[in-house]
Amino acid sequence: MASYVITGASRGLGFEQIRQLSTDPNNLIVGLARDKDATIKKVKEELGERPNVHILHGDLEDTASLKQAAADSVPILGGKLDYLIANAGVASKLDSFSNLGEQGEDPETLEREYLYLHKVNVIGNINLINFFMPQVLAGKEKKVIAISSGLSDFDLVRKMEFDTAPLYAISKAALNMVVVKFQNQYKDDGVLCLAICPGMVEVGQYSDVNPEQLQKVQKMVGKFLEHYPHFAGAATPAQAVKDVISVYHKADLKNYAGDFVSHNGNKEWL
Repeated sequence: MASYVITGASRGLGFEQIRQLSTDPNNLIVGLARDKDATIKKVKEELGERPNVHILHGDLEDTASLKQAAADSVPILGGKLDYLIANAGVASKLDSFSNLGEQGEDPETLEREYLYLHKVNVIGNINLINFFMPQVLAGKEKKVIAISSGLSDFDLVRKMEFDTAPLYAISKAALNMVVVKFQNQYKDDGVLCLAICPGMVEVGQYSDVNPEQLQKVQKMVGKFLEHYPHFAGAATPAQAVKDVISVYHKADLKNYAGDFVSHNGNKEWL
């Protein structure tokens, strides 16, 4: 039996991880979500009765809720956690289709947007890991997994000449460093900390774009095809999660300690 705590449990990659992992009745899953009741309802409606799935309130913007979730999970997990999956995060529509120069025309908005992204994607995950670390240390697998983005890889961004979504990319690059710092802190305790990019995944992020934004998306896809001719479009959440789970199940301290890799287990982001 393996135990998991997964943030962002209400939708997207978080919910899909719960769906896939909970098919094994020997796995024990604790999902954290902003809206606990709605997520419990969704689990029952879409997954049926799964007694190995437990949903708790946990919001990366709310430090107290994370601390309480860690405490509430102890009787469920028996104080032992194998996998902490820091999946939850936020992006900004304003940021997604503009560059730093364009955003710099409104410095106050730029600051507000970045501080929000940093609070959730970086500080929120630092608090999450700190609160759950005692249970990770008591677990068997001792793995902390952060879901990051290839947009935070320096080499990829240089190669693709991406200038949009800068604030999101900066916050995810900071998250990657968080992973390294925790790895250095807990390596001697046998804890593996690893950041994984799930690739480009279709989760509805481009469903309501305007013509100008669509043109930027098409330009980005064109760059993908130029450098990755095999790219066949965004993956489904089911496929992306299957790949990500495979990577973190296989990962070990010898080969992946503090690393940042793709869903392929290497630096091939697509």
